[in-house]
Amino acid sequence: MKLAILTQYFYPETGAPQNRLYELSKKFKEYGWEVMVITGMPNYPKGKIFPGYRWKFCCSEKIDTIDVNRYWLFASNSKNKLPRIISMISFSLSSLFICFRLKKFKPDFLFIESPPLTLGYSGYLLSKYSGAKMIMNVSDIWPLSAKELGAIGDGKIYRKLESLEKFLYGKAFINTGQSEEIVSHINNSGDFNTYLFRNGVDVKRFEKPKSYCQSGEIIKIVYAGLLGVAQGIFEIVSKINFKELGAEFHIYGEGTDRKATLDFLKENPDRGIVVHKSVKSNEIPEILTEYYCTIIPLVNKIYGAVPSKIYEAMAAGVPILFSGTGEGAAIISDNNIGLVSSPRDFDKLKENIIKLRDSLSLRNEMSENCRKTAEEKFDRNDLIKKFSDKLVSYIN
Repeated sequence: MKLAILTQYFYPETGAPQNRLYELSKKFKEYGWEVMVITGMPNYPKGKIFPGYRWKFCCSEKIDTIDVNRYWLFASNSKNKLPRIISMISFSLSSLFICFRLKKFKPDFLFIESPPLTLGYSGYLLSKYSGAKMIMNVSDIWPLSAKELGAIGDGKIYRKLESLEKFLYGKAFINTGQSEEIVSHINNSGDFNTYLFRNGVDVKRFEKPKSYCQSGEIIKIVYAGLLGVAQGIFEIVSKINFKELGAEFHIYGEGTDRKATLDFLKENPDRGIVVHKSVKSNEIPEILTEYYCTIIPLVNKIYGAVPSKIYEAMAAGVPILFSGTGEGAAIISDNNIGLVSSPRDFDKLKENIIKLRDSLSLRNEMSENCRKTAEEKFDRNDLIKKFSDKLVSYIN
C-alpha cells in the first residue's frame, strides 16, 4: 500500500493543513503504508523560506521516516493578490519535477491538498503519469472561498476556475471534504464520489484545563493561530477593551495583522491585551490549558470552512467564544461547547465574554462538553484509521 501526498504546505511549518497532513502521514505509516510527501520549501506563515532550505530548487529529507520531497516556490505572505497567485502557480509548476521519482514509487493513491486549485491540475497530471488513483482533498472550496473573501470577482477568471474545479472533481477517484458543507458543494456540482474526512484533533495531545478562575475574577482568554485578514483579530483588539470587561486577552501567532495589532497596543496599552511570541504546534496544548476560554473569529462567511482551532479547543476542554457563522457555529451550538456571535458583532461578543466570566458552572459544563465531543466525534486518530480502511478496501 502506497500513498503520495501533494501539498504546498507541510511540517515544519505551523498551521492547520501542515499539522493535519503531518499526522496523516505518520498514522498511515503506522498502518503499514509507504508514504511519500511532495511539498514546497517551508515558508509559512512569515512568507520567507526557512534557513537551511534557501537557494535550493529541490531537496529530499526524512521526517519521522516519512520521505519528504521539497521543491522551490515563490514565497510570500503579502496582502496583495499577485504575489500570492505567483506563489501558488510557482509550486504547481515546480512540483511536476517529481514525475519520474513518483512513477518509480508507484503509489496506489495520490492525495492532493486543495487549495491552491492550480495544484489540483498538477496532481491530475502526476496521477495520470504515475498511474495513481487521484484523491482531491478539499479544505476550502475554490474559487468560491476566494470570491467570498473578496480576492476575486465574479467574472471570466472566476468562471474559468470554476470549470477547473468541476473538471478536477470529475477526474478524482474520490473527493474528500473536511466539512458537510464542502461535501454537499461537491455533490451539488455533479455526480462525484465523495467522502467526509474532517480535520479533527489528536485528543491524546491535550489535557483538561489545569484550573478555573472563580466567578467575578479576571477571565483569561486566548487566541492562538494565524493573525490574518480572515481572522479579524486586529478588529477585535481595536473594538474591545478587555480590561473594562474584567478580562485579559492573550494572543499568540504570526500573520499580516500582527504589526498593526502591536502598533495599536503601543498607542493604547491599558486594554488588558497581551501579544506573545508565536509558538509551535506542539506547544498549543499546554498553552490552551492555561486559559479559561478562547476566541475563535471568522470575519467572512466562508462556505464549508470549520476553523481547526475549534477542534483544538474542544480537546483542551476550553469553552469557545465563536465569532462567525456556518458549520463552525452549528457545531459549537449543537454540542453546547461555547457561545456564538455574528462576525463583527462586538456588542454580542462582549456580552458572551461577560456571561462566561460570571458563571463558573457554565464554563465547567462547556469544558466537559468540549472534551466529550472531541473524544466521541472528532478524534483524528479514529478519523484517519477509518479513512485508511476505506482506501484499503479500494485496493483489495
